[in-house]
Amino acid sequence: MNRPADTCPRAVTTPPSPSLARSPATRGTLTTPLTLFFAAAVGVIVVNLSAAQPLTGPVSRALNLPPELAGLIAMLPQLGYAAGLLLLVPLCDLLENRRLIFRTLAFCAAFLALSALARSGWLFLASAFLAGATSSVIQMLVPMAASMAPESRRGRAVGNVMSGLMLGILLSRPLASVIAGSFGWRSFYGIEAAADALLALVLYVQLPNHMPLAHARYTELLRSLWTLLRTEPVLQRRATLAALALGAFSAFWTAIALRLAQPPFSLGMQGIAAFALAGATGAIVTPLAGYLGDRGAERSTQIASHLVMIGAVLVLGIAGAGWGGFSPAAHPVAALALLVAGAAALDAGVITDQTLGRRAINLINPTARGRLNALFVGIFFIGGAIGAVLAGAAWAWAGWSGVCAIALGFTIAVLLFGFVDRAARRTPH
Repeated sequence: MNRPADTCPRAVTTPPSPSLARSPATRGTLTTPLTLFFAAAVGVIVVNLSAAQPLTGPVSRALNLPPELAGLIAMLPQLGYAAGLLLLVPLCDLLENRRLIFRTLAFCAAFLALSALARSGWLFLASAFLAGATSSVIQMLVPMAASMAPESRRGRAVGNVMSGLMLGILLSRPLASVIAGSFGWRSFYGIEAAADALLALVLYVQLPNHMPLAHARYTELLRSLWTLLRTEPVLQRRATLAALALGAFSAFWTAIALRLAQPPFSLGMQGIAAFALAGATGAIVTPLAGYLGDRGAERSTQIASHLVMIGAVLVLGIAGAGWGGFSPAAHPVAALALLVAGAAALDAGVITDQTLGRRAINLINPTARGRLNALFVGIFFIGGAIGAVLAGAAWAWAGWSGVCAIALGFTIAVLLFGFVDRAARRTPH
């Protein structure tokens, strides 16, 4: 019987000869407590990447960075993360995973501690870049969790871990603002360093040994990234969908603080932080998305998530820009409530699509799971970066209405490309 392309393992590189093949990986059982711990761990680690944005002003003033370099404080952790995806994450297809995760996270803690103690702007920027690179350990943990779950529950496992990741992304900015406002920005980096060091120790104790199924030289692994990207249609389609969805997500979250600071909302930092907390409730759908994927309802769940994204952006346009004749100034409380609902719905739709995509990625080639996850995340981060840039330009050009127009364009593209993805899955080999 022919099987859909999404569930059929594919060989993307020359299989290793018997003399080079390793014995099957030793797998532990992904229990509920361990799943929750995985989710909490990735949630804590991902804070390293986004929290620098609200700290740009205090850090640049304290370290006397010139204004033209202040943007590097927020950019370098993201750039380092991209480098880590390409250079560090492929190692989990080569080296024993438990020790690799422990060492990478321990280095991350050390670089964060160096950021907290830095008295030189250049030392801070270098340590921030390296902390971002080693934060890519997240993408070692996600495939590790997937490998420990049976195939029938892999979607739920990925969904549960992803809920922690998305909550960490959404909560990182308000968390950094609160800690820095109360204790100073150095305290924030010190707390993150201590948290990552503790996580590294606990992960070393809790994780089973996990040896990759085959090995190759490191340079061969890096070259195989292009081969995987060129030959894996599942990766190509799912990463494109995730990039488009994250473009809408990033466009919204890049500009929403600017809109909330304006009348009729006129929220301060605390109010914007509370809004971010309320909007983060959309992450609760992640385990459900994985469960529905495992139950064979992936197609209908994917369509629903894409329609929810479009509906959410329309609500955001109504509440913030007065689309459809609604007046935010006349109904500020209702408008704010609609913005919260739209934010939660947009997050839910994006997270659902991404969870289904990760489930598909983790089913196609176990021997390249680390590299596939690295490519998947790297591609959708490009979509997020494009969304952020377009949102900034749209805000300057047409305010909140322009931002919503950009987000709507991304979500419509997601819906249309979703038909391409589902048609390809119906086509047998």
